[in-house]
Amino acid sequence: MSPVRRCSRTACGRPAVATLTYVYADSTAVLGPLATYAEPHCYDLCAEHSERLTAPRGWEVVRLAVDTAAARPSSDDLEALADAVREAARTPRPDPRDPAPRDRRGGPEAGEADATEVARRGHLRVLRSPEP
Repeated sequence: MSPVRRCSRTACGRPAVATLTYVYADSTAVLGPLATYAEPHCYDLCAEHSERLTAPRGWEVVRLAVDTAAARPSSDDLEALADAVREAARTPRPDPRDPAPRDRRGGPEAGEADATEVARRGHLRVLRSPEP
């Protein structure tokens, strides 16, 4: 399955750029930017079909600004993502069997000098607070 969402109109295979939603209580059709997720009662439309959209007689069409440039990642976004991945790869992972995790300077992690690890779930840890 293609990661690009397609126009909902029959026999149209162009990529979707806008989402159409009907508000039946207000007799309004709202055409806005492509929704983050495909919703069951919304329709994804290509540029051509979104420009030619008409609503039933007596209905109002609300057109929200569709910024097609914002939908594509910029080179700054891609560089920031690559830098974050590189940084995550460089950070040493603590040994789960080590009872006192150490930070990069070799000492106990900040605020956890007396805390003990009780349980672990994925990357999250449950710590018991030190006895007063």
